[in-house]
Amino acid sequence: MPTDTASITPSRHLFVWAGDADGKDSDFLAVLDVDPKSPRYAEVVATVPVGLTGTAHHTEHSMAEDGHLFANAFSAGATFVFGLTDPLHPTVISSFTNVGDYTYPHSFERMPNGNVLATFQNKGEGNAESGGLVELTPDGELVRATDAADSAVPDLRPYSLGLVPKLDRVVTTNNDMRAKFKNSSIQIWRLSDLTLLATLSLPPGPAGLEQFYPAEARVLSDGHRVMVTTFSCGFYLLDQLDTDAPRLQLVLSYPWEKWEHECSLPVQAGDYWVQTVAVSKIQALVSIDISNPENPREVDRLVLGSEDIPHWISIEPKGDRIVLTGDGTLAGRVLLARINRETGELELDRSFRELNAEVVGVDFGRKEWQHGATGAALPHGTVFSRP
Repeated sequence: MPTDTASITPSRHLFVWAGDADGKDSDFLAVLDVDPKSPRYAEVVATVPVGLTGTAHHTEHSMAEDGHLFANAFSAGATFVFGLTDPLHPTVISSFTNVGDYTYPHSFERMPNGNVLATFQNKGEGNAESGGLVELTPDGELVRATDAADSAVPDLRPYSLGLVPKLDRVVTTNNDMRAKFKNSSIQIWRLSDLTLLATLSLPPGPAGLEQFYPAEARVLSDGHRVMVTTFSCGFYLLDQLDTDAPRLQLVLSYPWEKWEHECSLPVQAGDYWVQTVAVSKIQALVSIDISNPENPREVDRLVLGSEDIPHWISIEPKGDRIVLTGDGTLAGRVLLARINRETGELELDRSFRELNAEVVGVDFGRKEWQHGATGAALPHGTVFSRP
């Protein structure tokens, strides 16, 4: 059963970064009404095109207080900053590609000072050189930057990041978006001056595969420990970050065989870690109790269709709703799930559907949008508005 929502102020809107399906028209940000009491519930209420095609990728994982949202267009090496203080009239505030020598930005996190810390995969064009960490203003202007290159570990490609302000640390994962290099490293930085402190290799697990393709780094509720996941479905607990000997241990894994299947994005809901798992025999959202992060245990599983490939999830601030997009037969749809924050139980929100629709969710396979008749789109990065 879902959490009792009586005391929760729901988010009113969902911001969906979508790519034009046939690559002929502009990608765009769509605004969906997700207020359960609204007469326009599950409707697309606004869109804003960006003038670039076929590139929509990740956004920030949650909506910032300033109403700005960074959205990545990786294959074009570009990023757009959307202004969303008025959700019914979204705007493009700015955009950028390279910042100095740093190219191909990927992930973004808000710093305690209000700026944005970003991973850039490369320096220079192509995929020849490691990138680094770049601090940006909320409008995308350069503040400072530092290299990820480490002579002891070649072919580093900064991917995602987790900030640990209590310990003055940043943890980044390394994964090559172009899939040329087979990474298994993470890096630890000092947050205050972006000094690179260590490059660590993830230890192999029983299958010898768990360490490959580091994905996401998330700070746990204690503010000291970090869970690092890999696309090859390994879960690593990182602690002792403020010492000269940080500790990495594999605490959980799911069976993984090949790159076509993967464990992608997670979210946290109190003591529960919700993970997208798309491997040969599992297509699901999995809820994992991490109250003891050294011994996590699965408590529930929202099983999806056999051809559904879950990829992106984001959680409603202080709420119980989780938005889901993906590939396979999930491509072109936006779904909502709910988590019981007391038990970790998951269920599909079957009330989230368009008027008179037989299929759950919102279908992006339509012909018409507010910005024109540009046809079907593929949603990717998606976040809830702040309540």
